[in-house]
Amino acid sequence: MLVTGLVVLGLLLLSGWVVDADPLLLWEKGGNFLGYFDRLLTLEAGALAGQRVWLDPAEWFWGLPDWLSKLGDTVLIAYVGTLLGATGGFLFGLLSADNIVRSRPLRWGVRRCLEFCRTVPEIVFALIFVIAFGLGPLPGVLALAIHTFGALGKQFSEVVENIDMKQVEGLEAAGAGWPQMARFAVVPQVLPGFLSYALLRFEINVRGAAVLGFVGAGGIGQDLIEAIRKFYYNDVSALLVLIILTVVLIDTLTGEVRRRLITGATP
Repeated sequence: MLVTGLVVLGLLLLSGWVVDADPLLLWEKGGNFLGYFDRLLTLEAGALAGQRVWLDPAEWFWGLPDWLSKLGDTVLIAYVGTLLGATGGFLFGLLSADNIVRSRPLRWGVRRCLEFCRTVPEIVFALIFVIAFGLGPLPGVLALAIHTFGALGKQFSEVVENIDMKQVEGLEAAGAGWPQMARFAVVPQVLPGFLSYALLRFEINVRGAAVLGFVGAGGIGQDLIEAIRKFYYNDVSALLVLIILTVVLIDTLTGEVRRRLITGATP
């Protein structure tokens, strides 16, 4: 155990040296990081300027109506992107599963397509679509849909490959075609897992949609990056609080739904 720890530590130090990650720089500049958060939590205007932001919520959240509207756009972008990506991933997940698709060239082509879609970062797709379609929610929806398609397609495929094959073999023996076999033997077994993964991806995409706003793909991210660039510290902290609370709420709700789907509990 000691030897393993020393080897890991040695590799860590070697990796830091290779990428020029200087621990002394972290020690010297670490105070700047903490100082930035101190400014985020200090009012810069209003009657209580210089005090903590939570002492004057009206000043801190002065743009709340507009921010909530942008936050709603972010959630909708994530929802539509997740829905489109999960639908495509559902089909391609079935087509890339070893146990129900006999054609090796078909499986190979589908898997390479899924790999491409999940390997290219969402923000790269968003930049491409912003150039093609202009600023707005559409680039964000398309970027999230493509990345979700690739990620969920892989996860769905793994779920399908772990099903009980007795039902599949029974329908094939009865002369059912591939669509009938998938519909009646595969989908009922994997649907709870599919929905669980899709809900988890929706939560991830809400955070992703906020980041995509940095490149003009709509939502609250556009206001956040503008506040960061203009050094509106109080706005940055207020927007971060709204995003965090939204993600926590969605995580709580989808987590409960996922639990019920997996355990079979009645709502």
